[in-house]
Amino acid sequence: MKLVSDRTPKSPSTLHSIAEPSFYYFAYGSCMCPVDLKRSLGESTHNYVIGHATLPGYHLGFYRRSKFRACGVLDVVTDTNASVEGVLYRLPMRLSAALDEREQGYQHEQVTVHHRGVVYPSVRTYTVIEKSNKEYAPNDWYFQVVLRGATTCGLPEQYCWQLFNHMHQLQAQELQTA
Repeated sequence: MKLVSDRTPKSPSTLHSIAEPSFYYFAYGSCMCPVDLKRSLGESTHNYVIGHATLPGYHLGFYRRSKFRACGVLDVVTDTNASVEGVLYRLPMRLSAALDEREQGYQHEQVTVHHRGVVYPSVRTYTVIEKSNKEYAPNDWYFQVVLRGATTCGLPEQYCWQLFNHMHQLQAQELQTA
């Protein structure tokens, strides 16, 4: 596998601006959807999408209940026997503060992801600060935005179905206990 560093030449098709300072960002929840990310960052993010990426050594779960969204929201948790699929972006550094604002309740974590046989070290992702020991169901809006991002950005169909089934099961469990 090839290793990417800040000195590795990048293809202009994967960058908005080569001269602009930037950072790699791995999204696994609602931020996988470039349209929803635009809502928070104030500009189109389609040009910043590098593509589908894999985060080894983590699993996905709804270990936080968002007061803002009034539902369970996604988190990644270390797990040597699992991996998480998501979207790799290269975002301009000027969007960093707006992304941090969107991700309140989360903290930066530096991870290594894989995209088309290339290893990307020192990629920013966000993990929940105060994790619950149980999962909370997503609401319908969050459910749809996560799936829209996963399908729009080309995550594997099998993974999209696993994500759909997991979210659906959490919603069904919530209905049974209500």
